[in-house]
Amino acid sequence: MCPRSRYDALMNELRVGLGWCGGTVNGEPRHLKDYIPDHGPVTAEQFVDWLLEAEGLNDASVYPERYRKWHRELTEVFIRHMGASTVDATELRSGTGAP
Repeated sequence: MCPRSRYDALMNELRVGLGWCGGTVNGEPRHLKDYIPDHGPVTAEQFVDWLLEAEGLNDASVYPERYRKWHRELTEVFIRHMGASTVDATELRSGTGAP
């Protein structure tokens, strides 16, 4: 069995552990991977914004307290798995990065 990358571990926790797996927005399926650029810096906050947008939950005014809680918790998950608050987008691919 191959060791998982940091990104794979992050996505496993987000999808399996926490239930964040994307959704349907305006009748179109949304996936987090569609928001991640090919290269360049990505902050934890940007990543979480994209995750929430893929879930159709990007309007903070609808659930302001929940949104802030989700954003804070998910940002912490990103930093814990990725080891930094900013990483290069190339690290946000399955099978890449340090285990």
